[in-house]
Amino acid sequence: MIQIAWPWMFLILPLPLLLRLWLPPADPAQGAALRMPFLKELARPGESARLRHRQWPLALAAAAWLLIVAASARPQWLGDPVALPVSGRDVVLAVDLSQSMQERDFEIQGQWVDRLTATKWVAEDFIARRAGDRIGLILFGEQAYLQTPLTFDRETVWTLLDEAQIGLAGRATAIGDAIGLGVKRLRDKGEGSRVLILLTDGANTAGEVDPLQAAELAAREGLTIYTIGIGADEMLVRGLFGTRRVNPSSDLDERTLQAIADQTGGRYFRARDTAELEAIYRLLDELEPIEQDPETFRPVAALFYWPLAGALALVILLVLIKLRERTI
Repeated sequence: MIQIAWPWMFLILPLPLLLRLWLPPADPAQGAALRMPFLKELARPGESARLRHRQWPLALAAAAWLLIVAASARPQWLGDPVALPVSGRDVVLAVDLSQSMQERDFEIQGQWVDRLTATKWVAEDFIARRAGDRIGLILFGEQAYLQTPLTFDRETVWTLLDEAQIGLAGRATAIGDAIGLGVKRLRDKGEGSRVLILLTDGANTAGEVDPLQAAELAAREGLTIYTIGIGADEMLVRGLFGTRRVNPSSDLDERTLQAIADQTGGRYFRARDTAELEAIYRLLDELEPIEQDPETFRPVAALFYWPLAGALALVILLVLIKLRERTI
């Protein structure tokens, strides 16, 4: 269906005629407002064809003006309504960017990578599968920052997560601030499944909000928090003086993460390697959606270039006619 976005533009159609009536004649010394030297020749045989020939430029100019006005009115093609998949879930991802996330204790395709790289690797597919969900992204270290508000634009969310760097938000870990920011962004979103997925490899060492107090506030607001503790267990590391056993996750505060999840009706997950992290995100896919009224949009395609091209063609034709008359 064709629609006109700016129909009021057609009000300027009589503008050339009004200008012709209001502006003074080209030669003020002449008594007549409009000189028509060919009037005396109208009665002569064979002169009517010449008169009609002289009227062609005026008709072309009028048609070109009509097409220009039509183009400026922004004609559009309005497509059929397209249904948007809406599940009713609002999901905010909170990802730790503290210095400890650079620990290289995760393996991807035979190569050891840091924890943030493994998180990005798994989260890419998780975000891509969130059709119908609104996704938000919080990055936190010493402070928590809202990187993207809730949006259906999954590609943008993934791009901003992929561009995140360790230490971008500071070296420490403000878990409570991240939860508090998530509550702030989700509390006013009305009914539905509102979920915060918090991934960290440490304990709360910075920030102004205690994690358990933030979790209590989230519970009162009806938010569910799923916590993920990331990092390998004890492992053997080769050094200059032989092999020694280390625990890369010694700073992980599992007790607090478990309490946060229990307090808000969520779950705590432990991801020791990439396979476990992938399994956790697949399990999170099973969050029950809340049915909502379907949303639709109608695609719009601009059509202004068609009348604009027609006007340009008529102007070129008018110029060619004028040039031909000068050569005769």
